[in-house]
Amino acid sequence: MSASSKPNTFTINSSTGSYNVCVATGLFDAPLPNAQIVADAYFQSRIPNAIFLQAAEHEKSLDRAPALIEQLRAQGVNRSTHLVAVGGGIIQDLTAFIASIYMRGLQWTYFPTTVLAMVDSCIGGKSSINVGPYKNLVGTFHPPQAIYIDPSLAQTLPRDQFASGLIEAAKITFVRGPESFAQHLACEPSTSMPTPALEKLILNSLLAKKHFIEIDEFDKKERLLLNFGHTFGHAIEGASHYAIPHGIAVGIGILCSLAFQRARGIHPTGVAPLESHLQQMIRTLPNLRDRLQALELPGILDRFASDKKHTATHCTLILVSRSGEVGLEQIPRTPALESSVRHAIEATIEKLL
Repeated sequence: MSASSKPNTFTINSSTGSYNVCVATGLFDAPLPNAQIVADAYFQSRIPNAIFLQAAEHEKSLDRAPALIEQLRAQGVNRSTHLVAVGGGIIQDLTAFIASIYMRGLQWTYFPTTVLAMVDSCIGGKSSINVGPYKNLVGTFHPPQAIYIDPSLAQTLPRDQFASGLIEAAKITFVRGPESFAQHLACEPSTSMPTPALEKLILNSLLAKKHFIEIDEFDKKERLLLNFGHTFGHAIEGASHYAIPHGIAVGIGILCSLAFQRARGIHPTGVAPLESHLQQMIRTLPNLRDRLQALELPGILDRFASDKKHTATHCTLILVSRSGEVGLEQIPRTPALESSVRHAIEATIEKLL
């Protein structure tokens, strides 16, 4: 059993009501609520009477959702049933999506078990579901009733999964501003960081994200900035057929966005610590060189061009300005844009090889 720490609790306000987030070492050792549990198969030996799913990207797809719905129906789940999701972002996305549509909506609670889910995706209420080759094309907003985070669960994760979460935390805090990012770096983020330091890092990241999701719950303006790195990142992740996991791909995507700006003659200030941190985290991925060399540029460009944030005439990108501020830009679709995108991807991959 993990040594318990004093819980840190804060509230997220949303249009459907507020919900609490509790962060403390040892939370996972407490009894789970009496509810229908949907869990990562990794926890099969620790959780009785759950529906277990493989934490694989193909599981959070629209064509796999009916199978889970049928399992819930076979278990007698009805409108009064409370769902509990235990796992990383894949389990969260699928459970949140099903909870939002099953019998027109069920209440649910979340126990994130990956660093990426702990620092980022657990709050905000979004589900993101893949359709065919397209990442996160459909989804809903359906916040949980409560979120319980036990940082000690992260210590069993592979280094690249740990790093994926640290990359997302770096992204969130950098977008929030210099003070938040400085606090992130002050936690000395690494894949071997002790649990108390990780707990501080998780709280810093979630409180930074809380700002965005409360002022822009439905992704209309400020919250869109948290897509920093995702347009390039989703394209790279999909083109790799998920051999490059989400958090690592986002890190590469951020480096691509900075290279894109430089290709346009814009040299953002204050980004060196971010770039150094991201490169260190990205290089934790085993066989990185092989995975990068296996990427086919046409596949990346096709996915980049079809990103759901774009319009028919413009590409929508989250970029860093000369002064170091993160902002949204809509850039006309032209041969010059395609050339800059291509150059940014090639230059970033070459630098990481």
